[in-house]
Amino acid sequence: MLNFVLCDDNTSAIDKLSKMLNSILISHNLKGQITFTTNNPLDLLNYVKDNPTHVLLLDIDLKSSTSGLEIAEKIRKVDKSIYIIFVTGHFEFGMVAYKYKTFDFLQKPLTKERFEETILRLYSDVFGDKNKYIRLDNDKTVIKENSIRFIKKDGMKVIFHTDTRDYETYSSFSKISDMLPYNFVRCHKSYIVNVAKITDIDMSNNLISFTQNDKCYIGPKYKDDFMEVVKNEYFTNYMDSIDCTKRIAN
Repeated sequence: MLNFVLCDDNTSAIDKLSKMLNSILISHNLKGQITFTTNNPLDLLNYVKDNPTHVLLLDIDLKSSTSGLEIAEKIRKVDKSIYIIFVTGHFEFGMVAYKYKTFDFLQKPLTKERFEETILRLYSDVFGDKNKYIRLDNDKTVIKENSIRFIKKDGMKVIFHTDTRDYETYSSFSKISDMLPYNFVRCHKSYIVNVAKITDIDMSNNLISFTQNDKCYIGPKYKDDFMEVVKNEYFTNYMDSIDCTKRIAN
């Protein structure tokens, strides 16, 4: 669970940022909560001093004698672990802000898509690779990398089949492949599979199976390369865990 603290001189900006953050946390099932909001720099410093704070969303111009940059400097003297994200209209201070080990620098007016990218990257940084995400081309959708079972090319569309639903976008397989990790393998001119999600391989019928009766095909052109992958140690470890290597034809 991550504790978020928000500080901005504009209360309506705080309300908008809070709603946006809560929406992102809920939609991606991320464990986090907003524990404190304020437009007073002194109250912020006192709160952070006495309460566990993991992420600070901070404006720079706080309409007071103390700026967001000065607050960041004071916080860094006592706590180097807090993730500081500046949300400001003063983009000219971007280079200075990173002096204080800033995680990101977001420019107002802030869009949900831009904010979502930062929050997802933040969780990936805190909790590790299991929370890596992919943003689909020409879309506002972000999906968990490890939820993808396989990817299908259907005409001009590319369809991501995941554990929960299907996502459609317009892109090329070559471009998609460039952003995927090595456990995603091309097995057919129209399919890329996540080997970690495979439950059965029927080589006699050139079929790959997943949970919920999802299936895709192995094409002749890709069969040899696919078999090289499925027989290596990386894939065998996955298949051993679900006890289906015995169903792979030699």
